[in-house]
Amino acid sequence: MRTPKTRAALLTGLLLAAGAFASVNPPTASAAADPVTVTVNTRAGLATVPDTALGVNHAIWDSNLGTAETSDLLRDAGVQMMRYPGGSYADIYHWKDHTAPGGYVAPGTDFDTFMASVRRVGAQPMIIANYGTGTPAEAADWVRYANVTKGYGARYWTVGNENYGNGHYGSAWEADDHPDKSATQYARLVVEYAEAMKAVDPTIKVGAVLTMPGNWPDGITAGSDPGPWNQTVLSIAGPKIDFVDVHWYPGGTAAESLARVNHLPDATYLLRQQLTRYAGANADRIGISFTELNVDAGRTTQPAALFLADVYSGLLESGVFTVQWWNVHNGMGTVTQVAGQTDYGDFGMLSSGACTEDGAVCQPPLNTPFAPYHGLSMMKLFAKTGDQFVRAGTDEPLVTAHAVRRSNGDLAVLLVNKDPDNDHQVTIDYAGFTPSAGAPTVSTLTNGATGIATSQSGSATSRTLPAYSLTTLVLRAAGTTAGRPTAPGQPTASGVTDRAATITWPAATPGASPIAKYEVHRQNGAVSEQVGETTTTSFTVDNLLPGSRYTVNVLARDTAGRVSWASPPLTFATGSPAVSTCTVRFTTSNDWGNGYIGGVEIINNGSSPINGWTLGWTWPTGWQQVSSGWSATWEQVGTAVRVTPTTDNRQIAAGGTVSAGFVGAYGGPNVLPTAFTLNGTVCATG
Repeated sequence: MRTPKTRAALLTGLLLAAGAFASVNPPTASAAADPVTVTVNTRAGLATVPDTALGVNHAIWDSNLGTAETSDLLRDAGVQMMRYPGGSYADIYHWKDHTAPGGYVAPGTDFDTFMASVRRVGAQPMIIANYGTGTPAEAADWVRYANVTKGYGARYWTVGNENYGNGHYGSAWEADDHPDKSATQYARLVVEYAEAMKAVDPTIKVGAVLTMPGNWPDGITAGSDPGPWNQTVLSIAGPKIDFVDVHWYPGGTAAESLARVNHLPDATYLLRQQLTRYAGANADRIGISFTELNVDAGRTTQPAALFLADVYSGLLESGVFTVQWWNVHNGMGTVTQVAGQTDYGDFGMLSSGACTEDGAVCQPPLNTPFAPYHGLSMMKLFAKTGDQFVRAGTDEPLVTAHAVRRSNGDLAVLLVNKDPDNDHQVTIDYAGFTPSAGAPTVSTLTNGATGIATSQSGSATSRTLPAYSLTTLVLRAAGTTAGRPTAPGQPTASGVTDRAATITWPAATPGASPIAKYEVHRQNGAVSEQVGETTTTSFTVDNLLPGSRYTVNVLARDTAGRVSWASPPLTFATGSPAVSTCTVRFTTSNDWGNGYIGGVEIINNGSSPINGWTLGWTWPTGWQQVSSGWSATWEQVGTAVRVTPTTDNRQIAAGGTVSAGFVGAYGGPNVLPTAFTLNGTVCATG
């Protein structure tokens, strides 16, 4: 029987094996002599916090799933969404008779008990329909029982769990009785599941399983599938689904896990690119959920708390609609010491009260909160439903920052000190916000603490962050924010070229005074750059760089000088010139999950031969590289790639081509370049 602990260990092992290539250089602690500069920019608006944001997993092997004590703890931590029946068990679970052949089902964990817990917590359910050993009819019957017979109003349903782990890519931990285990067959059956389930209740949302960009088996094409897992599933099932479901276990040491949080912006960007490219019309309606997250080192101690707060914040500010920890209770793992604290190797955020097999070490009593529980509680204090995330950043890799702006004008700032050895003094600069002179409300979770300490103390602009800590500041605004206009609506981009884009947005609603103009701001890290203003609801941004990603916000300013909140963000990417004297075709093939065979074909569109050439591009991330190459001389400095000819391909005839190849490697989401220069000229791409 695969126990929860061995299942989790297997999954983590596979992810570690897949991620062993990652070229991450974790920051090392040093003497914290110089203050860290934190910048909080309320003009750079990000996503709004949804009412499903803070989530956890429940599992049918957990006999405490339905107890009042467990539910009350989850309610107190601010849990808004609860997933059932528990990871890989979902693909062997039959809800009608509450059985999971081959697995253990604890008493008091049936669906009605779970729903009673959901209601006591005040959360929403996310339910995993059995794909591996179930049928569309079984899933439809579950929807009927839940929403027609019982009136539970269960809105979110996922088809299966980690179904790419069914052996199709060579590793099998997920139950799958279908003779055809391909991504193509999974996608076809997702369509059948969605149609059968929505025939019962058209209001539900159905999700399909994708893999995390940059993590195995991302990028790999297996069998006769037309492409990798995500591409195949979205191309077939995209028009029928409402959201996609992704898991992430970054693996590695505590420092490596905490450093890999910087993969998230590119991972979510790639997911949205895949949705746009493959999921059909109106793909922007498809949401993204991250329903399993945890670390490999420090699961019950401070690294997990820091990781949870940092990752939940990073994903939510990118527009993910729910983030869910794996899981509530799980069981004893390998006991270690992490930053001076005993770590029980337990994926649960609450103690199971278990002991090692020899009885030498026992966990604290049942339901004692572990560090990630306190990290989730900090998220409740920090980011509330309806708050808008705004851009925040620091000049120190060991200190990260997130911020939200509240409807009453308050600002909350979350500061994460990932340095296990040193306190860090921070100075905080604010753009678009002036804090009041009063002391902020300060909540702190320190290494080894059994809870969050809250007080009113210090100033809004200076703070000492204890080593390995979470700190949230809640600040009142100086003066009144009454009478300002509402934020402009969601901007859209049209006419995007290599150098320009037209931004259009729904008008803001005036407050106490008429709206005088709109300002368009580009996000540049935690700093905003105003790129223009207009009295209309459309603006064309010029002088952009080819092959670059831009995020912009629109703000309304009225005749009295009051400024609105920032609009939701718009992210778009410029391309290459439609016409150029050169064309570059960049190709990838034989992707094995952390590398691939790449190729470049250079076409001379001019009327004269090119005698000697230099091809250049810049990787979009710091974890991409050229490992080796052929038919040219390949160099990489930082993220810049320089390719020069050999003696036999130095000349490119008019209308002629030259080709060269390389081995590419990546240690995170593989965002491919889209702009190339030849002898300094930006080329078209083909």
